[in-house]
Amino acid sequence: MTGLTQALAAFVAAPTFGSNEQGALAVAKTGFMDTIATMLAGHNEPVVNIVRQFFANATTPAEAPVPFLGTMHPAAQAAFITAVAGHALDYDDVALSGHPSTALVPAILAEGYLLNSSGLDALRAYVVGYEVWAELVSREPDQYHLKGWHPTGVFGAVGAAAAVAYLRRLNVADTRQALAISASLASGLVANFGTMTKPFHAGRAAAHGIEAVRLSMLGMTSAPDVFEHQAGYLNALSKAGRVDRTRPADTLGKTLRILETGLSIKRYPVCYSSHRTIDAVIKIVEAENLQPSEIKNVHVITGVAQASMLRNHRPVTGLEAKFSGEFAVASALVAGKVGLAELTDEFVARPAVREIMPKVRIATDATPCPIEPVFAMNDRVEIELRDGT
Repeated sequence: MTGLTQALAAFVAAPTFGSNEQGALAVAKTGFMDTIATMLAGHNEPVVNIVRQFFANATTPAEAPVPFLGTMHPAAQAAFITAVAGHALDYDDVALSGHPSTALVPAILAEGYLLNSSGLDALRAYVVGYEVWAELVSREPDQYHLKGWHPTGVFGAVGAAAAVAYLRRLNVADTRQALAISASLASGLVANFGTMTKPFHAGRAAAHGIEAVRLSMLGMTSAPDVFEHQAGYLNALSKAGRVDRTRPADTLGKTLRILETGLSIKRYPVCYSSHRTIDAVIKIVEAENLQPSEIKNVHVITGVAQASMLRNHRPVTGLEAKFSGEFAVASALVAGKVGLAELTDEFVARPAVREIMPKVRIATDATPCPIEPVFAMNDRVEIELRDGT
């Protein structure tokens, strides 16, 4: 039986796209459009400026542009900067327990520019990276977020390496080496949600994908069984050791997971875990014509992993507020919306907002959604008014 690492490499080196390649490419196109939009929207965020300064004295060859800067950089650095910008607002698309496009698209754009890749090649590379990510994440029944792992950083590095290896048309052996190298570069911690380090995870993932391929091309060796080995990638990420390392990867390229799971495009620039809660609060406010002064308590029921990501119960900055269920409710009640205008330090400090946040009670429901297990089957919001309603 072919091991998982070899099966992934064989797929990346010679992918097939099943009976509905056009449907898969359409999803990939959405990922590109969404990422470019969020990249441009987030390009002036402080974390992007920090990353730019970090690379200011780079002396390696300029290979790819950073569109919003009008400058050229080494491909890995260009991917790093654009991925950070794309994730800086936490407005980018969601799937596979993370943010696939913000890792895949910047790596593909940077390396594709250098290689003069076609648009079709870029879209196919996205699908390849997505399918590798999906194959790996599907093998773990336990939630990565609850273990402290940020899937965007952990799986993004490997997905980006797969996409770049496809663009480079590496053979199976070199692809396997690249994927195994990227497995040792994968990282990202949930504890850093609500700080500048979260978009840094996406930047590192995109850059590491390119770097892993370059290192493989130079001859760096790596384990031929890095994903399935008992001391390898999947087992290391599995606290309870329940990950399936032996299941054959025989559906790769036949049944495309990108057609089953797709991409969720964000309506609000905050952690996706709070989106259904925001929808519910806004609908109740509009239906009942509620005023914040009428509110006694707000009871929210959400998923266990969702609640774990909403770690900031009394945020004081706009960045912290992106990962606060209490702020999400307060903004929806006070402003009737949760947008970029509300994700500022000034809005978070408004007395009306700070008055609502302590009134929000969050409980959890462990019933998982079959499409996205990070989420509960349903979220629920009940608003209790001062008059007893």
